[in-house]
Amino acid sequence: MSSHITNRADSATYASHSVDAIKALQTWYNRETGLWDTTGWWNSANCLTVLADFAIVDAAASNSLNIPEIIQNTYDQAQKTPVQASKVLSVAGLPISTYTRLSKRAEIEKRGFDNFLNDYYDDEGWWALAMIHSYDVGVRGIGDQQYLQAAIDIFEDMKNGSSPCGGIYWSKVTPYTNAIANELYLSVAASLANRIPSRKDYFLDTAKAQWEWFKNSGLINKDNLINDGLTDDCKNNGMQTWTYNQGVILGGLVELSQATGDKSLLTQAQTIASAAITKLSKDGILFEGCEPNCGSDGSQFKGIFMRNLHYLQKAAPMDPIKNFLLTNADTIWAKNRNDQNQLGGTWEGPYTNATAGTQSSALDVLVAAAAVA
Repeated sequence: MSSHITNRADSATYASHSVDAIKALQTWYNRETGLWDTTGWWNSANCLTVLADFAIVDAAASNSLNIPEIIQNTYDQAQKTPVQASKVLSVAGLPISTYTRLSKRAEIEKRGFDNFLNDYYDDEGWWALAMIHSYDVGVRGIGDQQYLQAAIDIFEDMKNGSSPCGGIYWSKVTPYTNAIANELYLSVAASLANRIPSRKDYFLDTAKAQWEWFKNSGLINKDNLINDGLTDDCKNNGMQTWTYNQGVILGGLVELSQATGDKSLLTQAQTIASAAITKLSKDGILFEGCEPNCGSDGSQFKGIFMRNLHYLQKAAPMDPIKNFLLTNADTIWAKNRNDQNQLGGTWEGPYTNATAGTQSSALDVLVAAAAVA
């Protein structure tokens, strides 16, 4: 017998829940740095992305929450906040990121370039997608072209990370070819192809080549799940199938399908999504293998999967995917929330502790539910 909530809310209710959760998220927002306290640099890019996605779902509520101004402030301030980054993988393969915020400079050497880049191509990819989704809000009358140019600058830097295995490395300092950096590279390339018609072929060539390599790289295992990366001899390393590795590829394939008109890409995305839903859930609720001790990195993963599942559901609706999104949203709100509308990392509950990372991750599910209900 399922222990989670079976009552279904409607789109307006999910949007209302999202508003309450955004208000809670913003209690961690640091206007001076343009980042969210209690979480890391790449996580703040994901906080920004979920706000932009909500603005697409409910523009009126977004304006009342001042989301367009928050996007602009983050764009302005985050890149003036130098952040030193270091990353290691735990024995279990969980990324552990450490970020040190340094004193801010008065001037930016180059607009948007130096401070959205660091030594890690995955960090860069998260910020590129955050800028692209911020641009999408701008298409609807808010903001301007500056966000898209920031994403282009990041893409050009990611292109420099070529790995001898194919694709790109995880970082500029560690010769590891992992799934997430390559999924982000694909998603950024395909997203830019769809948003810059005059240079579509340039970005699309990279996106198509990236997917052709990725699907044949061995990263996708026999269960249609994506392991963390490749060995030095370019074989699947058998490490964890983190939820976010099953997620970013979905959004990338949605964008690539839109750019090429190839609907079979959506079918391939649905195969990966269905495998993840089946194998990475407990009692119908998405579960990360590191729970309940996922740290600041791992606590972000599940929301990334659900966000990209939302994109896939909008492009190629399937009732099981819709039901999965709504069931998780209902359960988070009923079982994983305190009286301040803070949302923890274990969605089945009980609520324990929240950070900007766990909040934005769960918020991805509420926004997805509002979009697809």
